[in-house]
Amino acid sequence: MFVKEGSAEDEIWHGGDLAQARALFPDAPEPWVDLSTGINPHPYPLPTLPLSLWQRLPGAREEAALLQAARKTYRVPEHAGIVAAPGTQILIEMLPRFLVRGPVAVLGPTYAEHALAWRKGGHAVAEIESLDAVGDAATLVVVNPNNPDGRIVPLQRLMALAGQCRARGGVLVVDEAFCDFSPEASLIPDLPPGVLVLRSFGKTYGLAGLRVGFAVGEPEMVAALRGALGPWAVAGPALAVAASALEDKGWLAAAAASTRAAAKRLDAVLNAHGAVVGGTSLYRLLETPHADALFAHLGRYGVYVRRFRYDRRWLRFGLPGGEDEWLRLKAALASLMPDE
Repeated sequence: MFVKEGSAEDEIWHGGDLAQARALFPDAPEPWVDLSTGINPHPYPLPTLPLSLWQRLPGAREEAALLQAARKTYRVPEHAGIVAAPGTQILIEMLPRFLVRGPVAVLGPTYAEHALAWRKGGHAVAEIESLDAVGDAATLVVVNPNNPDGRIVPLQRLMALAGQCRARGGVLVVDEAFCDFSPEASLIPDLPPGVLVLRSFGKTYGLAGLRVGFAVGEPEMVAALRGALGPWAVAGPALAVAASALEDKGWLAAAAASTRAAAKRLDAVLNAHGAVVGGTSLYRLLETPHADALFAHLGRYGVYVRRFRYDRRWLRFGLPGGEDEWLRLKAALASLMPDE
């Protein structure tokens, strides 16, 4: 067991909060280079939308088009249900209200909102470092690939865990928020009973502000989520943009190649300042005994990265966008003094 952000003692630190960055480093130069999130810095180009999408309530036809595109992209089997939500965070918050009470295990360290949501829902939660420590938990939460270290649990192990959870009257929840560029790691195409998979749209497509996410699982469970979300859960413009993006296989392939190349370039930049110990093609995890000092140094130069309360040796770096951001990151790192 380990104490991590999201426990009763600690508030959760999230990336992307530039107001917090400015409060910490009021004299930093603007604009900030925000590397504190795992969001693609090169977003999907927004299509031209008819004004009517902004003037009326979202229609059933637009929602059906989005779900059809998501089924194809995520390779959802015919027997499985799928629901769209205004981001996966709301689904994470809802799940504890729909599942049988009982012990829950969350494989971590990982995205802290999972454990927090189950605790708020009145469940007993164990945050475990190994799948060998699942114990008597009926429900298990696995982020795959994991945030922040990029760990991937093999599909066969997930299949076995799904059967174990189902036998105990629980569910295996798999958060595949960063799976778009690792489709071979997705459990969706061979979805077994007793599994609910979450997929995020905004990270891969660089449009987190749209707030679009999906849950895939057994029809009864998905129907319960859909009923709780109510009508018009996803805004009409978001339905249209997300459907267009999910149908664009060429853009996704190009984005996969470009982010892999950028992650490799980022590794080369970071290796002189610690050990890159994991990540995905959208972020890299640096381990260094000087993480606190490096975080502060970069902040003073207007470069904001993600730190972790539960491991003060870690910093997570998202991908820089334009060449100007790469140059600012390199300049900030080059200005480090030997004792920093």
